Amino acid sequence: MSLTERIHSDHDLVKHLGNWTEAGHFEIKARHGAVVLDLRSPDLPDDIEIHLDMDRAMVKLLVDDGTSIDHWNLRWTARGKIKGSSSASTRDAAAGRRVRLSGSATNSEIRIQRAGIANLSAMFSRAYVQDVRHAYKSGTVPTIDDPARGHRS
Repeated sequence: MSLTERIHSDHDLVKHLGNWTEAGHFEIKARHGAVVLDLRSPDLPDDIEIHLDMDRAMVKLLVDDGTSIDHWNLRWTARGKIKGSSSASTRDAAAGRRVRLSGSATNSEIRIQRAGIANLSAMFSRAYVQDVRHAYKSGTVPTIDDPARGHRS
């Protein structure tokens, strides 16, 4: 049984960075808000489903370079688009993680950020500064910028 994470953003910015969940199913409801999801953690399953209910909102997905994005079941009402959905190489995408988007988006935008840009996006956050401070005090390494670094094998 797969865990389900429910995320709600109403005129707000919600960020989930680093190794924050092991869920394989997400339900995102965003109205005049923004949601940032870090899907680079090795603890996540290889098949991820995201159900969207968006109205004048933005969802940013931070993914690995080999992740394929399937948005066939996403309904668009009015304007909107997906930026950066194509992967760097189809050979890597076949072996990598797969993210399926479904639901509806009205006057909304989905941004896909991969590899180095995803790292930079995670680093320019308050959570990263807190992670670096904690890592310095405890003698460990920060994991927000690269969730695979903190993976327990």
